[in-house]
Amino acid sequence: MADGHPDPTLRGRDLVGLGGLLAGAVVLGLVVGLLVDRAVGTSPVFTLVGIALGIAAGAAAFWVRVRSALR
Repeated sequence: MADGHPDPTLRGRDLVGLGGLLAGAVVLGLVVGLLVDRAVGTSPVFTLVGIALGIAAGAAAFWVRVRSALR
């Protein structure tokens, strides 16, 4: 903006990045959970834990990015 303050809106590229961040976190949690399940010989315990941790990490990162973008 002209007064030196950043524009507090999220643009399309920002939203695509946020979607990629969420999807990446969940996929990473899924893959790590599958690998741990395969190594330990359990199923689907760590896969579900990995997905839950991926969702939580993605939500936290989403919150931080949106908060910083709107400041």
